[in-house]
Amino acid sequence: MNEEKIVVVDENGNEIEMQILFTFEGDPTPEGKPGKAYVLYFNPEEEEEGTVYASSYTEEGLLEPVEDEKEWEMIEEVFATFMSDDEDHEHND
Repeated sequence: MNEEKIVVVDENGNEIEMQILFTFEGDPTPEGKPGKAYVLYFNPEEEEEGTVYASSYTEEGLLEPVEDEKEWEMIEEVFATFMSDDEDHEHND
């Protein structure tokens, strides 16, 4: 997976280059296996600001949809922390 950009395919089969906001790994499983890897990204071509997408991804870089409510809650919490930290850095610069 490219460190800055990914290509996603929309419902019409169009390839769209997205900008990666950040990636993170979820908590390890109870069996001690590493947690799922997640990527948050946005379309830099969209005029509407604020649309951030989230997917899990495999070691091969394949995107998978997030369908579990607990996963969404975790992603939203991590995103809120990221945005809060980002705002703190902007105010300190």
